[in-house]
Amino acid sequence: MRISIRLFLGFSLVAFAGSCNKDFYPIGEVLLQDQTLVSKSEKFEVFTYQERLEKVQANNIPLVQLGRIEHPVFGIAEASFISQLTLPGTATFGDYTQELEDQEDPDQRSIIPENETVTAVYLEIPFFTNQNDKDNDGVIDSLDADPDDPQSNSDGDELTDIIETQAGLNPLSSDSDGDGILDHNDDDNETYEQENAVYEVDSLYGNRQASFDLKVYESTYFLNALDPAKNFESTKIYYSTDDYFEKGFYRETLFDDRINLNLEELRFNFKEDDPDTEDIDETTRVETRLSPRIRVALDPSFFQKQLLDREGSPSLESNAAFQEAMRGIIVRTDNFSEDLYMLLDIQNAVVNVEYEFDDYNTNGTVDEIADDTIDKVQRVFTLGLTGIRINTLKNGAFNPTIQERINKSDQNIPTDKLYIQSGKYHGKIRLFSNENQDDAEVLNRLKDENWLISTAKLEFYLDPDQGANSAELAAQRLYLYRYDTGSPLLDYFGDNSISEFGKNSSKGIFGGLLEYDESNQPYKYTFTLTDHISNIIRNDSLNFDLGLVVSANIDDNSIVEGFKSIEETPLKYPRAAILNPLGSILVGSHPSESTNDKKVVLEITYAEY
Repeated sequence: MRISIRLFLGFSLVAFAGSCNKDFYPIGEVLLQDQTLVSKSEKFEVFTYQERLEKVQANNIPLVQLGRIEHPVFGIAEASFISQLTLPGTATFGDYTQELEDQEDPDQRSIIPENETVTAVYLEIPFFTNQNDKDNDGVIDSLDADPDDPQSNSDGDELTDIIETQAGLNPLSSDSDGDGILDHNDDDNETYEQENAVYEVDSLYGNRQASFDLKVYESTYFLNALDPAKNFESTKIYYSTDDYFEKGFYRETLFDDRINLNLEELRFNFKEDDPDTEDIDETTRVETRLSPRIRVALDPSFFQKQLLDREGSPSLESNAAFQEAMRGIIVRTDNFSEDLYMLLDIQNAVVNVEYEFDDYNTNGTVDEIADDTIDKVQRVFTLGLTGIRINTLKNGAFNPTIQERINKSDQNIPTDKLYIQSGKYHGKIRLFSNENQDDAEVLNRLKDENWLISTAKLEFYLDPDQGANSAELAAQRLYLYRYDTGSPLLDYFGDNSISEFGKNSSKGIFGGLLEYDESNQPYKYTFTLTDHISNIIRNDSLNFDLGLVVSANIDDNSIVEGFKSIEETPLKYPRAAILNPLGSILVGSHPSESTNDKKVVLEITYAEY
């Protein structure tokens, strides 16, 4: 009886404590019922609209695209570029300025006309590469038998990768020096140079073995940094449709030949043998190593005339003067044996001008003239490609199938499919549409619900039109953003996750990565928009339209201008959406019956409280 009294008193206290609440329950019921929150989900209609760009801002982007590739739906994508050349600083060739050379002071016999002469010129544009090596065993991950185990044996001999690397051997060859004796039996591998590097080349699409014509021209178009149409008061913007070669702004041909890509490290031996090292022939040893790159020889006579012969002239007094006189180069490709499209590291591209000059050598006897000689000295003068650059991008022919959906979208009719291609086609996504009375009522209802939203997701499925033959051309990542401003969504900023699988694989929670099914076929993209949706429902935030584009770099959220038509005001467009040629065809919000199970919907998972 005493225990029952205590229980009764406990229940009475609980009832009294809760009596101030608006809602109350019979005595004891709140304590006895199950208070576990049950997870539920509900799907909501989405509206998709198709749009395209006529042109997009394409100057000063962090890479350049070059080449040609054909998509069975989107057509042919082609890319070329124009770039200014940039002086490294003061343009002095040899040891002395031209002014000193011209003085011919007899008291300064070492100062002579140097007769600088160009011997060779090379345009070098590096590929994007990586040497990721998670286990630090000297083998890059893509070639490592086990990227997580330094004791793996990638070349199949009797030595592990880490042992070979520590011993100065090649862990990717069982016979590092190529003398026919396997490394584990060889006591002399001295001729193998352990500084040799292996790279994985990124960002090439199509057949890497394809041959093609590469052409480099002198540009005659002055790329002005300021816009003359705006009284030179703002920065001039250049667009993907600006093709100054086709407009005739070129003169001399600096290179025109058929090439194949070399994807190996470039190695250059010493040109001369050092007489002080009798036991070593330096001409058999590597002096310079370069990462894989396009490297072609340009016309030396052009750079003799336009550069070295102008030493001391006003055209070399500053970069601005130099770029007015020597306006840059145009780089184009043609006649591919098979499709090949390249993303190139233009920010580290250079034009190396090799030259020689006369050098007065006293041979260590300043007061003795008889043994003086005039020697030839070699130098390299490096021009950068860091000035104004424009990528000319041509994406396919007119496609009536896509245009039909654009026309309907202009009439506010949602699409059955979405065509998303880098720099040309994008989608507009509308949630809780104000044009749709039912959806407007749904949003009002949601704002009255007591929901704890755990996740809100959008899933976009690849359309069957993508086809197996173009699956390799599907965009590896899509990007959702605020359509009217071009800025990222809250969920983008809230996702600080990183990935080991490349710079475009981070922010995996936010999503947009191409997913593969059990047969290893690409099939959908998923976006997590929990913060965005919660902000609309709970904080009465603006329910703005979303833009959907390809992304070549999820960490790049900068914005450029894009035009749907010449007459319209520009859109704010993600810069990363123009940095590769890929694209995807998606099931839209109002598909045909055959793909209705894959239509895009917003799914919210929540618990009520």
